[in-house]
Amino acid sequence: MNCSVGIDLGSTTTKAVVLGEDGSILGRGITNSRSNYKVACDIALSEALIDARFGRIAEALPGADAQGGEPGRSQRPSRQLGELERRFREQQYRRQLETFGERILEHARGYTREPELAAVLGGVLARMNEETTQLFAEKAQRKSDFFRDLAGGRFLALAEESARRGEAGFDRLAGLFDRTILEVENLPAADDLFPRLIADALAAMGGASADLEPAVAAAAKLPIEISRSVGTGYGRATLPFPKEQIRSEILCHGLGAHHMFPGTRTVLDIGGQDTKAIQVDDKGIVTSFQMNDRCAAGCGRYLGYIADEMNLGLHQLGPMAMKAERTVRINSTCTVFAGAELRERLSLGEKREDILAGLHRAIILRALSLLARSGGVSDQFTFTGGVAKNPAAVAALRTLIAANYGERTMNISADSIYTGALGAALFARRDTTRLEMEGAAA
Repeated sequence: MNCSVGIDLGSTTTKAVVLGEDGSILGRGITNSRSNYKVACDIALSEALIDARFGRIAEALPGADAQGGEPGRSQRPSRQLGELERRFREQQYRRQLETFGERILEHARGYTREPELAAVLGGVLARMNEETTQLFAEKAQRKSDFFRDLAGGRFLALAEESARRGEAGFDRLAGLFDRTILEVENLPAADDLFPRLIADALAAMGGASADLEPAVAAAAKLPIEISRSVGTGYGRATLPFPKEQIRSEILCHGLGAHHMFPGTRTVLDIGGQDTKAIQVDDKGIVTSFQMNDRCAAGCGRYLGYIADEMNLGLHQLGPMAMKAERTVRINSTCTVFAGAELRERLSLGEKREDILAGLHRAIILRALSLLARSGGVSDQFTFTGGVAKNPAAVAALRTLIAANYGERTMNISADSIYTGALGAALFARRDTTRLEMEGAAA
């Protein structure tokens, strides 16, 4: 199976999209960005290829064609397949936890004056391993699918319990975690583990249907060849790609949004590090754009700062803001002054929900100024990036656009975070086609 690949190296996450020879999306993958950019790219690509293999399994099962739509994830009718995916992720997590455990215990043994550290860590790791099955149970709620977040949250909670019992200092345990997680995250991507992990996942299920096992075997053996890769994103200059395989994130987001929604003429992307307002024509070619990349105000990093100030998870901000009874006027969206103004508002008795509603509105107001300078908001309008998953940001954007431009069709894909990677993959496919034509002509 030949494919084209797009990689979007963002400030917080790295995304990959794999396209088939016919241009269909075979798989998507995401990981948290890290100091080793090549590792981040390799892991995101590995996740996309895993997703592609699960897509092939789904297509091989009875009833896969009945739902129609895009091949892959949208056509996964089998509950047993859903269990297989969960078991697969469980096996992935167990393998990462094993590697993490080996490393952190090795570091702990280096503290010869604190011999109790290794024993305490052994207990913490044993608890984490015991809880893994429950963590990946059918209806379990996980705040993230990244190993750092899953393991980190539980490790620090168990470390705090140990510290309260006087077994070891919390700062020491937390320091060991920080040191080890950086090492584990930056380990080179392993060779294709799909056959081994999928076999372990099937074994953990305790058996599979007559249809599932041959589909899994075929997907595990499927050869995948990458014809062309193109990279983009905030960190595109550091991507391990030749210069001719790098594209501007403006071009990739414009093309990706147009591919998802062909009627798109205006694109707003609010990512972790920047905000982009883009105008495209009927072919997805960028005609105008404005970008805010020198200030954290109005992008995901700002929301992350607010979440830290309020001791909340980033995913909690939007739903909490949606409960507001009124919208507090925020005078500044500057990250430097955000903490001070937030604390002042709380001291005046303002509710957190109302403050968050005001913060989201202020962020969207900054985005609207970029949209205005890029050429306004045309119909149709597409909202992309990680902030597009925030319900309060979406609600504020919808209200302010209607007030300033009238009714507009707003498109938001469930996979909007992959827009840049999709655009890069489309450029890769175009390059492949062009090179093939040039080769044939020669």
